[in-house]
Amino acid sequence: MPSSRSLVLAGAALLALPFLASCSGTTDSTSGGSKVALNATDTACDVAKTELKAGKITFAVTNKGSKATEVYVYSEDDGAYTKVVSEVENIGPSTSRDMEVKLAGGSYEIACKPGQTGDGIRTKITIEGAKADTDVEAAYDREVEVEAENFKLEGLENFTAKAGEKIEFKLENKGTDEHELEVFGPDGKEAGEVNPVKPGATGEAVIPLTQPGTYTYKCGISNHADKGMQGSFTVN
Repeated sequence: MPSSRSLVLAGAALLALPFLASCSGTTDSTSGGSKVALNATDTACDVAKTELKAGKITFAVTNKGSKATEVYVYSEDDGAYTKVVSEVENIGPSTSRDMEVKLAGGSYEIACKPGQTGDGIRTKITIEGAKADTDVEAAYDREVEVEAENFKLEGLENFTAKAGEKIEFKLENKGTDEHELEVFGPDGKEAGEVNPVKPGATGEAVIPLTQPGTYTYKCGISNHADKGMQGSFTVN
């Protein structure tokens, strides 16, 4: 029969296992994947471990900066990391959010975006394991930032896209009225919209641009379009 001292030592060793796992920056999750700590600041995007195994990964994001931030996972497309595989937005200072994603073997970039603008602070990660049979399914291909004021929409003047692209339209309302962004296809039917955004807030929507041709956009609130909040862009 084991001595009482042996049982105590064995119990202490078992209790220490979760602590040792957490010190590595990566832990096994209850759903069979892994969990990786990610600290975002105003000047850095620190991922606890940059070499991971293929499968489900949960990035435990903590914003240690002074600005609201968002975090993206990008896959490679034609030599550039532009395809959005996953994202988590509106992470306020001193708050945490989890971002779950399933990754096949290959190279990716994690982007932290303090202030929720720009290309972000990038950290490259490598996923060990089999590559996907087809390209990683992207949440969307790229994002376009649009600014709304009283009464104009800016950011789409030189915008063009390829048929089949999924675009995240991000509308920042810098005006004093509520604004929205409605996008219509070449057939005149609505392709999608960013719902009404209050002054000082930001809204977004992923809109697939499936057909080539001329698309139109406008703010559909009241007579805002007649006051100048409208335009068009081309999809080739």
